[in-house]
Amino acid sequence: MFVKPLPGFKLVAFATAIACVVVVLGAFTRLVDAGLGCPDWPGCYGQILWPSTAEEIAAADAKFPDAPVEEGKAWPEMVHRYFASSLGLLIIAVCVVAWRARSAAKQEVEPRAARQPIKLAIFLLGLVILQGMFGMWTVTLKLWPQVVTGHLLGGMAILRCLRLLTQRLAGLHWRFSGESYKSVVGLRHLAFATLLLVIGQIFLGGWTSSNYAALACLDLPTCQGQWMPDADFKQGFNFAQHVGPNYLGGLLDNEARTAIHLSHRMGAILVSLAILFLSWRLFAVGESKTTRMGIVLIGVLVLQLALGVSNVLWALPLPVAVAHNGVGGLLLLCLVSLNHRVFTVQK
Repeated sequence: MFVKPLPGFKLVAFATAIACVVVVLGAFTRLVDAGLGCPDWPGCYGQILWPSTAEEIAAADAKFPDAPVEEGKAWPEMVHRYFASSLGLLIIAVCVVAWRARSAAKQEVEPRAARQPIKLAIFLLGLVILQGMFGMWTVTLKLWPQVVTGHLLGGMAILRCLRLLTQRLAGLHWRFSGESYKSVVGLRHLAFATLLLVIGQIFLGGWTSSNYAALACLDLPTCQGQWMPDADFKQGFNFAQHVGPNYLGGLLDNEARTAIHLSHRMGAILVSLAILFLSWRLFAVGESKTTRMGIVLIGVLVLQLALGVSNVLWALPLPVAVAHNGVGGLLLLCLVSLNHRVFTVQK
């Protein structure tokens, strides 16, 4: 049965699409080493846009002698900032729409709007403000890995919440009866645990990237020609490491980076097993909707693994590395959708 979406559905769906663009642009900015393409914040060398003319570049170099202009790094940073700022404005608009809808519901103008998820909208606003602060700290603390990884996780959290808000506004639910209903309810713990594992793997991916550990192993299935090369896990995951002075290029030694890379590989194996088991359980329900979800999960997983292997074998080609980040976000969105379905399933 068709259910009319709640107010703000199209706006939130558009914001979700922009959030996907922001995540991909963030990955591109990080992978082309443009995180410090602008040494100041929120402008770029004191300008609204990046310096582009000879006069602007000369003035910027004079103002920031320790950070000469590299136009190929300045523009990705500013494009990312502008898209992120646009997303922030969209989320403010989402909060306004949610508040107005709730007000209309209280006045009995639009009773359906009483179900408007205003708390989630407000939480999103808080997240985007915090994310803006992480964007500033990324520059001021000069790519400190803890901040860069936190910035990635914040972006993924915004994406995750926007997807959940889209689902709730659309009123999308699975409806089953009998054993199918019981089987889907029985998937709740597994689906949520798999979502947490994927979030953990995203953290490991961000930690790998921010510590420049993606190229620590350039062979498969071994690493540096060994099944277990020398790896310093204590140093690799020392979250109390000092700040800077400039983390561009990384400061960890090879054994610490190897430990981080190996952890990301082991996480990939664990996530793969969890998704395959979850998909098998979805197939076992015997409903077309659950079967399609299982097929989608396996398809996205296979694509993500192929991109990860390609990153290793081809030494991190930029298009593949950016796609690896994007598909990681897609996998996250699939699991958010699945969790919403299994936790709201109806008889």
